[in-house]
Amino acid sequence: MIGKVYSIPPQPPVAENTRYFPAGNLAIGVEYRDLDPDGLVATYKDDPAHLAELLERSPEGGFTDEGVSLHVCGAEDGHEYIRFDVFLAEPHYHYNHRGAEIVNNVIDFDVAANGDMLPWAFGCIRSRLDSMLPTAGGGHLVEDLDRGAIASALEQIEPLAEKAQAVARARRAGTAGAGGS
Repeated sequence: MIGKVYSIPPQPPVAENTRYFPAGNLAIGVEYRDLDPDGLVATYKDDPAHLAELLERSPEGGFTDEGVSLHVCGAEDGHEYIRFDVFLAEPHYHYNHRGAEIVNNVIDFDVAANGDMLPWAFGCIRSRLDSMLPTAGGGHLVEDLDRGAIASALEQIEPLAEKAQAVARARRAGTAGAGGS
């Protein structure tokens, strides 16, 4: 497997911050995430093994980032197979394998080579799901992918995600210009 492999699931989407759109046998969610160490500890505090792995693998001061997340889930099983975290500092994506064991495969996105991650992620959802879903244990979904339904969902999702990303970048630029980070 490429990237970093964790045996803890990704932090679940925050329900009140996530809008899901039907896309045939998929549901695609869009969320603005504000990741911080305290929130991550709260997520995993009831599972000592997960919390220990989080703390062991966290950078100094913990994981802190924010940005748009796109959640690609099975419509029937609700499992999130792929997540695109279009974060401002460290964009990445997840193959969240379905199976008895948790395999959360995190792949860093190379902005220098690939440019802005958001259009790249939309391109993957449009044209790469048939190769990406099996990588995350969602191969059973490929045969029934409905490209029209996916395109219809993305027509609604793209403006929401682009606006959230623009607001966050403007806020960050304003903060940085004021001497912050």
